[in-house]
Amino acid sequence: MTKAVILGTGSCLPERTLSNADLERIVETSDEWIASRTGIRNRRIAGPGEQNYQLATKAARRALAVTGIEPEELDLIVVATISSHMIMPSTACFVQAELGAVNAFAYDLSAACAGFTYGLDLASNYIQNRPEMKILVIGAETLSARINWEDRNTCVLFGDGAGAVIVTGANDGRGVFGSNLRADGKLWHLLCMDGPESCNPDLRQEEWQGSFIRMNGGDIFKHAVRSMEDSVTNLLRQHDLTIGDIDLMIPHQANIRILNNLRERLGIPEERVFVNLSQYGNTSAASIPIALDEAHRQGRMARGDIVLLCTFGGGLTWGSLLLRW
Repeated sequence: MTKAVILGTGSCLPERTLSNADLERIVETSDEWIASRTGIRNRRIAGPGEQNYQLATKAARRALAVTGIEPEELDLIVVATISSHMIMPSTACFVQAELGAVNAFAYDLSAACAGFTYGLDLASNYIQNRPEMKILVIGAETLSARINWEDRNTCVLFGDGAGAVIVTGANDGRGVFGSNLRADGKLWHLLCMDGPESCNPDLRQEEWQGSFIRMNGGDIFKHAVRSMEDSVTNLLRQHDLTIGDIDLMIPHQANIRILNNLRERLGIPEERVFVNLSQYGNTSAASIPIALDEAHRQGRMARGDIVLLCTFGGGLTWGSLLLRW
C-alpha cells in the first residue's frame, strides 16, 4: 500500500538568541523561575530579513537540498502557521514565489501548535490519491511579533523558527500509517490570539486586548497532558501497537512539565523522547518539524523505526501521528 514518505527534512532558526537572563531585563522574572517551570533557557527571536516566510523558505531549501528535488517539481506547498506577516497573501504563496515552485499550488493551515501534524496528515491523504505528488509541508512561526512582552506568563515561553519536510508516495513499507487528530472549539478561550481590530465598528470585539497570545496556563496544562495521552493511546490501540513498539517519540515542545507528565503517563523511557525545548522554547507549528530535522541529522532514527508525533495547541487542537521512517 502506498504511503506518504518523508524524503528530506530542513529547519531554520533566527540568528538572535534571547536567554532567560535577557528576559530578566525585560520583565519581572528570573532564570531559575523560567527554567524550573518550563524547562526553557533560550529561544530564538527573528530580526531583519527573518520574516515568517523567509525562515520558511530557508527551511524548505534545506529540505530540498537533501532530496535533490528541484522547486519546479513540487506539486503542493502547505505552511502551518498562526503568525504570517500578512493576512493575505498566505505565507505559502510567498514561499512558492521565493522558491520558484512555479508548478505548485499553495495555502496556509491554521491549527496553532498542532498545525504541522495536521499538515503532514493532509499530505498523506493527498498521496493516497496521487502517489507521485511531491509535497512540501512547513511549520513556521514568528510569534515574537504576537507576544505581550509585559506578560511574563507568555513572553517567556515562545520563540521563532521554521521546519520543513518533503513528502511523496512509496510502497516499500515506510511512511505515515496512522493518525488521531482532534479539536474542541468550546475551549478556545484557554489559548487564543485576537486579530487586528476590525475596521467595521459593528464587528469589533467588546473586549479586544490587542493581537497578543493569551493563555490560561493551568487549564492548558491539564488539557494538554490528558488529551495527548488519550490520542496516543487510542492511535496505538487502533494499530495493535504498544508504547514499547515506539522507537522515538517527538512531541510538541511546549513545556518540560507537560512533556515529563506525558512521558510518565505513557510509560515511555526518557531516552526514546526527543526534546530540544531548552534551546528554542515553544515555536508552535514549527516545533515538531524543527525537532524532526534535528533528530534526523543526529541519527536518532534508523530506516524502519516507528516514530510517534504528538501535539497540542490553541483551538483547542491536538493529535498524534505514526510513521515508519
